[in-house]
Amino acid sequence: MEILGVDIGGSGIKGALVDIARGVLVSDRHRIATPQPAKPEAVAEVVAEVARHFKWQDPIGCTFPAIVHHGVTLSAANVHKAWIGADARALFKSATNCPVYVINDADAAGIAEMEFGAGKGKQGVVIMLTLGTGIGSAVFSNGILVPNTEFGHMEVRGKDAEHRAADSIRKEEDLSWEKWAARLNEFLDRMEALFSPDLFIIGGGVSKKHLKFFPYLEAQADIVPAKLRNNAGIVGAAMAAVGAGMIRKESALDGQINARHR
Repeated sequence: MEILGVDIGGSGIKGALVDIARGVLVSDRHRIATPQPAKPEAVAEVVAEVARHFKWQDPIGCTFPAIVHHGVTLSAANVHKAWIGADARALFKSATNCPVYVINDADAAGIAEMEFGAGKGKQGVVIMLTLGTGIGSAVFSNGILVPNTEFGHMEVRGKDAEHRAADSIRKEEDLSWEKWAARLNEFLDRMEALFSPDLFIIGGGVSKKHLKFFPYLEAQADIVPAKLRNNAGIVGAAMAAVGAGMIRKESALDGQINARHR
């Protein structure tokens, strides 16, 4: 079964068709720059443009970089403040004319990694961290997600952790890999003090360069790179839409979904 997954980030909005049985993309990713300012109507139009690119008319799974509660966005760290209290699900549904399930972006990436990636079969406490424009977090206890943790906003040295240790900060301040890793270590130390995790999974676009900074990371827990790399959000968004029962509720027959798209 194929589902359209859309991953909304601070710099880009990416979509692709996902084979949810295998956790892989079965189309090229289609990426459009996140509009600036990233106001609700402008972002919704880009999501609709992604859906049109794939000629998509079925349920969509969509990530968003914020707390998402029953489809409503309750924070807005790297997008316009107009998103606070916005009904993202209704907005995207209206723009695409498709049923849409909206989930926190790091939670989606974590779901994908726990099912198909570095967290597969792992028990205990697993923490997925996505390093990009900000820092996203997804926490799992024996495979069960604790949603909307948003630990990138934990205070470290008087700032949000992501304002010190996101990959965007590494680039902005031209930090060496070693100096940037030292900042990540402060954040990991704080997370360990609070949760005693068994495993950290490091994701986001920078995870493909993990050999450059992993040698400098220090933690009691194991630290591994995400296997799905920057596709985890897209895959997890599609999986979340299915897990929410959208396919059964919104489509007449599972076996007919996407038949015209193959």
